Amino acid sequence: MKILTFAAVILLTLQGCEINQEKDKAVAPANPMIGTWELVTGTTIQGKDTTTTDYTKGKKFLKVINDTHFSFVGHDLSKGKDTAAFYTSGAGTYTLSDSMYTEHLQFCSDRAWEGNDFIFTVAFQNDMMTQTGIEKIDSIKVNRLNIEKYVRVK
Repeated sequence: MKILTFAAVILLTLQGCEINQEKDKAVAPANPMIGTWELVTGTTIQGKDTTTTDYTKGKKFLKVINDTHFSFVGHDLSKGKDTAAFYTSGAGTYTLSDSMYTEHLQFCSDRAWEGNDFIFTVAFQNDMMTQTGIEKIDSIKVNRLNIEKYVRVK
C-alpha cells in the first residue's frame, strides 16, 4: 500500500511539472507584428529619386507595436554632434487585415505628418518584416513609395 501511495505522489508531481512546462512555453501572438522591431534599411522612391538609408551605420530606429498602437523613434548615434544628426518619433493607432497594415499617425516630431493615414503591405520571413506602401501628404508635396526592412528585437 505504501508503494502505491508513493507511486501516486510521484505521478502527480511529474504531471504537475508537465503542466508548468506547458505554461512556460511562449505562445506566438496571433498578430505577427506585435513586438519590437529595429529598422535595417529604408528606401524611398519619389519621382526619379531613390534614396536608401542603412540604419545599421550611425543610426538607430525602433518601432514598437502592441495590439492597438504603434510607436517609432530614431536618432543618430553621434548624439547630434555632426552633419548626420537626426531625430524622429511618432505614434498612433493601426489596423491589420491579412497583409494590409494601416497606420493612423496621431503624433509626430514632424507635425505636418500628424493626422494622416498610411497604407502598407507587410510580409514576414523568419524574424524579418518588410513594410511597403505609399506615403502621400499633398500639403508638403510628399508622394513616395516607402520600403522598410525590419528585424525583430529579441
